[in-house]
Amino acid sequence: MSSTTDKLKGLANEAAGNIKQATGKVTGNDQLIVEGKAQELKGEAQRTVGEVKDGAAALADKITGKH
Repeated sequence: MSSTTDKLKGLANEAAGNIKQATGKVTGNDQLIVEGKAQELKGEAQRTVGEVKDGAAALADKITGKH
């Protein structure tokens, strides 16, 4: 998976998680709040993976002189 794909999927999961949490709070559904938080954290992790891939690629380019 490319770094851009990781970052986009991460952002989407974060957004969906936040929506679930808000819906759970409005409806008093604790399970939905927990699911939303878990999805938000998953999204943060995916986004971080994408950022790390970007950093690793930049470092590799610098080491090999491609940048």
